[in-house]
Amino acid sequence: MRILMLLWFLAAIAMPALAGAESPAQRPNVVFVLTDDQRWDAMSLYGDVPLQTPHIDRLGQEGIHFLNTFCTTSLCSPSRATILSGLYAHAHGVSNNFTEYPEDMPTWPLALQAAGYETAYVGKYHMGEDNDDIRPGFDHFITHKGQGQYFDTTFRFNGGERRVVEGYYTTVVTDMAEEWITSRSGERPWAIIIGHKAPHSFYYPEPKYENAFDDVRIPYPRTAFMLDDKPAWYQERLDTWHGIYGPLFDYRQDFPDRSPEGVAAFEDMVRAYWATILSVDDSVGRLYQLLEERGELDNTLFIHTSDNGILNGEHGMIDKRTAHEPSMRIPLVVRYPGLTPPDQPREVEQLVLTTDFAPSIVDICGAEPLEDIHGRSWRRIASGESDPAWRRSFVYMYNYERQFPYTPNVRALRTDDWKYVRYPHGDGSPDRHMAELYQIVRDPEEAVNLIQDPDYAEIVKKLHAELDRQLAAIGAEPDVMPIDEGIGQDLPDPAIR
Repeated sequence: MRILMLLWFLAAIAMPALAGAESPAQRPNVVFVLTDDQRWDAMSLYGDVPLQTPHIDRLGQEGIHFLNTFCTTSLCSPSRATILSGLYAHAHGVSNNFTEYPEDMPTWPLALQAAGYETAYVGKYHMGEDNDDIRPGFDHFITHKGQGQYFDTTFRFNGGERRVVEGYYTTVVTDMAEEWITSRSGERPWAIIIGHKAPHSFYYPEPKYENAFDDVRIPYPRTAFMLDDKPAWYQERLDTWHGIYGPLFDYRQDFPDRSPEGVAAFEDMVRAYWATILSVDDSVGRLYQLLEERGELDNTLFIHTSDNGILNGEHGMIDKRTAHEPSMRIPLVVRYPGLTPPDQPREVEQLVLTTDFAPSIVDICGAEPLEDIHGRSWRRIASGESDPAWRRSFVYMYNYERQFPYTPNVRALRTDDWKYVRYPHGDGSPDRHMAELYQIVRDPEEAVNLIQDPDYAEIVKKLHAELDRQLAAIGAEPDVMPIDEGIGQDLPDPAIR
């Protein structure tokens, strides 16, 4: 009896400790699918669109669809650094596509690694154009220099061998991800980021999807012809690398072309953009099936998102960088039964940012929080809990680039209902471009600029003050930026397009 009592006593002491210690099975694995330039409405879950993405949709239909997710800088490298760090670009220092991510800067993969996770990255990393070395935070790292190619990219494997891997990029990186996931023993939780090239320009669809949208008519958006109340730089951009009458990423050989017939090249461009996403959808379906077969699906935080959006003709523009909705708004679907059961999907309407990925993933995975960051964990709102302190507005920032001189400096405030945009010159002098004001809740296309309507003068004043307040709150005062040298008309260097 004394022995039994002693055993019971020891077991009672041990139980709380065991209950508080999470086993690998209790800590979710992470699959983070990161596309490049996928706008928020480039998936069929959003609504009635020609592009059908059943596998991406399924994540939201069995999980959470975040309806209002935004990047804080619509440019590949700065946004990717924000996703890793939870910081705005001025804080992490990657303000353009040619700057390395600081090696001593914390990231959520580093935090997970420290918490016992095995970590991997396969695909497009795109911070440091000529660097394909292993980056901190990853046990397994396969990438390439620069943008990569849709076909037959030269990859570097774990900082060693470089070799051409034949095949279509999306399929190749999915193969790599599957191989790594399959080799996990299950003794430790794991996390992998799959960095797709698609749907970044130049758009080369997988052969089976080359003609997927041939029968779909795609006119220029109506806002391309509603420029009279917009800043003059909109008109100046129309014939450039980032305008609808320009080369359209080489889909138009003779430019500028303002003829009605010129829309044919525009249609070809958008069709190809959509077609590359079909292969990404296939990839998501393959990963879903693999996790299901391994019995790991319901213990995996499965995230699909993009670094930024893209303008497909809206306001006469292509590319990103601006504070327009198609440029800054991105898709986000998350499947994880630890947040909501698969038969109880949820839509989240709150404003969610790229700064929120790092704190959310670390929170859900039970790792140590990253300190002094700008983002917040969306775990509570994703779980259907109330969070009264959640943001109702946020700041958007972009800095003028000499290499791509088609967009001014941008500072914007996006609220639930409004968007206010200004274009600082960069030297503290008065702005030289007209500002913009849109009542997003009534004008989601941003068709009517209200900035010069005296009825909205008080709203402009309040939004301007709030923009300044938030810039100061995130440590962007003084707000250092380059001088706006105007809208250039020359094509960019072919090596960096």
